[in-house]
Amino acid sequence: MAIPLNTQIAMKLQEMSELLEQQGANPFRIRAYLRAAASLTELKPDLGSILEREGYKGLIELPDIGKGIATAISEIVATGHWTQLERLRGNLDPVHLFQTIPGIGPNLAARIHDELHFDTLQALENAAYDGSLGKVKGISERRLLALRASLASMLGRTRRELHLPTEGGPRVSLLLEVDRLYLEKAANGELPLITPKRFNPEGVAWLPLLHMEKEGWYFTAMYSNTARAHQLKRTRDWVVIFYYDYHQQEGQHTLVTETHGPLLGRRIVRGREPECQGYYQQKSFSERSH
Repeated sequence: MAIPLNTQIAMKLQEMSELLEQQGANPFRIRAYLRAAASLTELKPDLGSILEREGYKGLIELPDIGKGIATAISEIVATGHWTQLERLRGNLDPVHLFQTIPGIGPNLAARIHDELHFDTLQALENAAYDGSLGKVKGISERRLLALRASLASMLGRTRRELHLPTEGGPRVSLLLEVDRLYLEKAANGELPLITPKRFNPEGVAWLPLLHMEKEGWYFTAMYSNTARAHQLKRTRDWVVIFYYDYHQQEGQHTLVTETHGPLLGRRIVRGREPECQGYYQQKSFSERSH
């Protein structure tokens, strides 16, 4: 007998809460997933029907279902995957996930992931509107419009319901601080390790994972496990930081050591280099003043 969709999703939410607890995440997040799981267990209407009939808005009106969990439910219903859960399990394959979108084949999916370093449908949707996706080779204006429509349909929402990160999410100095703490704790062996399935034929638990809260943001940081990072031997340099706040605004950034230009040797937030340069100039000025 098939397990009802609501029960399947509740089980995934329960698993997420357990993983977060094992990995030392914020208790607020753990309780949020537990409450949502309990609520869905009692819910009579089918989540797929709610999403089809009322869209994303219908999900966030359910008890204990905030914007972030509503996005997760939309993704599970549309693709059978939940990126965040698979990431923390260590078996995330964003290239395969992107191929669930009509119009994206394996080569384009790999190119999108390697160039933009995104691994969620929500991040890809944001990129479809902020101009970054259109810069990827093979994404014409016509294809971009089709991808926007496909993503909106898959996630069960309209353009008016999108919640794009404002001003790029957390400020650069905060991201650099999280990056510093992650690198320091990873080097000292102070973080739990997960076993990524991609590019890890020996099945070694090597990928350190950091959960932390700072200034109203919740962060998860880990080394990049992309094909490009392995090709360039930067798997111990590139750090991907995922974030969300109390209002379930979420996104991600990749931090790297700059290899050229005025920021050579500095840690930078990819895509926000001018802000990083301003941050380091201000820091240098403050140090000279003292």
